[in-house]
Amino acid sequence: MHRRLFAASLGAMAWSAPGWAGSQDAEVSSPSGYTVPEALLQQSVARRFPLRYPVPGLLNLDVQVPRLRLLPDQNRLGADMEVIAAGPALNRTHRGTFDLNFALRYEASDRSVRAHQLRFNRLRFPTLQPSVVDLLNTYAPMLAEQSLMEVVVHQLSPKDLAMADALNMQPGSITVSDQGLVIGLVLKPL
Repeated sequence: MHRRLFAASLGAMAWSAPGWAGSQDAEVSSPSGYTVPEALLQQSVARRFPLRYPVPGLLNLDVQVPRLRLLPDQNRLGADMEVIAAGPALNRTHRGTFDLNFALRYEASDRSVRAHQLRFNRLRFPTLQPSVVDLLNTYAPMLAEQSLMEVVVHQLSPKDLAMADALNMQPGSITVSDQGLVIGLVLKPL
């Protein structure tokens, strides 16, 4: 027990040391974690888009780069996404939007922070007939889940975790703040 307390104390001192921030873009925000700024989150997500979802013989839905929103009061991120619908079932190309929000989880296997627990909010296609929008709304939650579920929002590098590993610590809590994500550290289980 004393050894774990000692390791935690060392961890707090090491993480609060001036000038230490595992990633050049991350900022030390407390003795037991750091903040990943909103701009860095946006850059990371942008690398994975656009995405195309074909509905064979009917249409293609192209999902553009999401615009992320911090939702600290819900401890979630929001995303507004432009969708372009085109194909044989439509007379022309239509642009619309959908928005959703999601929680975050840490995946140790690749040191990533991922989207999960998606909540689809609304889909808008102003130039489509209401019946077509209703049909798309049927598929929109699935589209949202396919396009963002488990999307890597941020990935920690081995360098980011080197000090934590040396102190037998690992990422634990993920908190959405007004500035970005605060990734907390906890002792690794014995």
